[in-house]
Amino acid sequence: MGTKNNNDLFYTCSLIEYIGRQMKRTRKEVVDCLTKERIQRIYEFADVFHCEPIEKVADEFIQECHMNSGTFDNVQACRYKIPDYWDIGEVYERLIEDCYDDHKIVDGIWEVYHSWIDAQISNYNSDFYYQPRDYIAACYEEGVVL
Repeated sequence: MGTKNNNDLFYTCSLIEYIGRQMKRTRKEVVDCLTKERIQRIYEFADVFHCEPIEKVADEFIQECHMNSGTFDNVQACRYKIPDYWDIGEVYERLIEDCYDDHKIVDGIWEVYHSWIDAQISNYNSDFYYQPRDYIAACYEEGVVL
C-alpha cells in the first residue's frame, strides 16, 4: 500500500506511544486529546520535531492539549520485558503503512488507534505486538486475532 519505512509515520506513532506512557492514557485517548489537526501537524513536521528530544516534544503537546494523567498503565502491568516506545511505534507504523495509502496516512492513524487492535498492541503481556507485520495487518483487516 504505502511507502515502506515511512519515518514521519514512525515518529508520529512513537510520539503517541511515548505520550501515552507518560500520561498513563490509552493510545486512543492520546489521539483524541491531540486531535486530527495536531496529528496532521506532527506527521507533516516530524523531521523537524525529530531534531528535538522526544521528551521535550511530548511535553509541549501535553501542555498544548491540556492533557491530564489517566490510570492506564500497561508498562506497570507488564510482567515481562517492556517493549521500547520506538518498538511499539514501529508496530503501528507498519500496520498503518500496510493498510492505508500514502494520502490516507492521517486517516489511517485515526482509524487504527480508534479500533479494537489498539488494545491488542497495548497488551504487553501477550505476544501480539511482536508478531510479523503481515499477520498483524491481516488481523486488523479481518477485525479479529486470527
